[in-house]
Amino acid sequence: MDALRWFVAVMVLTIGTAAAADILVIDGDTIELGGTRYGIHGIDAPEPGQQCERSGGKTWNCGAAAVVALEEIVFPATDLHCDAGELDDYGRIIAVCWADDVDIGKHLVRSGLAWAFVKFASDYVVDEAIARAARTGIWQVETETPWDFRARRWSNSGNEAPDPNCPIKGNINSEGEHIYHPPWSPVYERTRISPEKGERWFCDEGEAVAAGWRPAYWGRRG
Repeated sequence: MDALRWFVAVMVLTIGTAAAADILVIDGDTIELGGTRYGIHGIDAPEPGQQCERSGGKTWNCGAAAVVALEEIVFPATDLHCDAGELDDYGRIIAVCWADDVDIGKHLVRSGLAWAFVKFASDYVVDEAIARAARTGIWQVETETPWDFRARRWSNSGNEAPDPNCPIKGNINSEGEHIYHPPWSPVYERTRISPEKGERWFCDEGEAVAAGWRPAYWGRRG
């Protein structure tokens, strides 16, 4: 880690503990704490709007359920903090986050509301196996992983964008907020881009963040 990233990490750790009253749940595995955005280490939750299957053939909104589960653990906590880690490509600090003495990532995986993201970490493989054996949450039947869901939505999104390799929509809402929507956003299809209003397309989320756009918020603020 270079000197700048080390400094950011130290500052994030301090902010994360001191400003725990200012909490925003962004999606099923991302929170904002004291103005700093954290991705929960070692997990990948279903995307907001992603549907999972139940036994018997019906579907349920597992993405929304993951957001609610994250809200239910972080907002009642009296001590919410994140152990600072590396910056990812989206401007998040990837960190192990704790609600009182509960490891949030472990809790979500054990509850069947997130996958162990073994591409990057193996911390919660055992917890995933326990949830899978119990057919809890996303393990009721085999269901599409969030990384496959994102890849599928990305590959199907190129017809609308001027450049099929740059399908992320940079929208400006009625309050003047710059919000980006990747193809797996629940409102992607109904979001329209008007370049004459300053709206634009992006090729990846890191580019959108660097340009001053933020992700959509699918949870609530505490």
